[in-house]
Amino acid sequence: MMKQNLNIVPFVSVDNMMRLVLHLGVEKVMKDIADEIEADFRRWPLFDKTPRVASHSDVGVIELMPTSDGEMYGFKYVNGHPKNMKEGLQTVTAFGLLADVNTGYPVLLTEMTILTALRTAAMSALAAKWLAPEGSTVMALIGNGAQAEFQALAFQAICGVNEVRLYDIDPAATMKCAKNLGGSGLKVVSCKSAEDAILGAHIITTVTADKQYATILTDNMVGSGVHINAVGGDCPGKTELHKDILLRSDIFVEYPAQTRIEGEIQQLAEDYPVKELWQVMTGAIRGREDARAITLFDSVGFAIEDFSALRYVLGQLKALPKSLKFSEDLDMIADPDDPRDLFGMLLRKKAAQAA
Repeated sequence: MMKQNLNIVPFVSVDNMMRLVLHLGVEKVMKDIADEIEADFRRWPLFDKTPRVASHSDVGVIELMPTSDGEMYGFKYVNGHPKNMKEGLQTVTAFGLLADVNTGYPVLLTEMTILTALRTAAMSALAAKWLAPEGSTVMALIGNGAQAEFQALAFQAICGVNEVRLYDIDPAATMKCAKNLGGSGLKVVSCKSAEDAILGAHIITTVTADKQYATILTDNMVGSGVHINAVGGDCPGKTELHKDILLRSDIFVEYPAQTRIEGEIQQLAEDYPVKELWQVMTGAIRGREDARAITLFDSVGFAIEDFSALRYVLGQLKALPKSLKFSEDLDMIADPDDPRDLFGMLLRKKAAQAA
């Protein structure tokens, strides 16, 4: 029987990821990824779960985010370096891999800088779908950097938001975001302060990049009957909300063991009660208790979400016509005819080069 060629792995470059996303449509991709995440959250107990493995330095963090559902294994390599922006570099970069648990062989290698932006926005909007006040149509978007447009479009596509109120400490970032959202169908309002942005908003999303204990929202700025997505605080020492806002909110998280280290709730006692979003999706617990409640999704990003995004990309590569070529073949795994003779493969290569 002919041996299956498992050493060839589909590789999705940045260029091919952009082509794939534009072919499918940005909004569709985020809606589809949100559906994949929800499906995986509904089978949460099947997954291996661990806080991400983080290597911190004075200027940023480098992390690995692994998980498995018993059939597929996935991980993401990701960094967070806020100082990069001033150097003309991305604050966050990433790549990811999926592997077959049965063989251990990889089945997908892909860029994940763009995919993480799509996944993060999809996750924010998915949380709001379950937690925001009914009929929410206006969102304040505080922090107008690389993630902002994805967030706005995800909330439009998944939650029905039709107005986005923008604020950033850098007016150029707000101008950039407003320009990029032109033609989206959203009403885009550029604001001169965070307080102005929050006026009339049903959903408040903070997605800032400073690596420090920051107070993007103070307690007096947040009234009742809103939903907050705190996205920017995602490592020890990096928060966006005043502690008093947390004490007034019903707090929902992805994986408590990770969020207590990295999220807004690092400001609270280790045993402060929080709720897990996957349990809302399965009906095990309630989400929003009443119209006047403040719900808070303390978003830090969890490996299962990246697993869902990776699985989505692999599914699209298999479903779309091969002629479109959204990936390249990568000869990634040493795979000799005789698995016991890896050194012999080197000798044969040497002989071929000498010939």
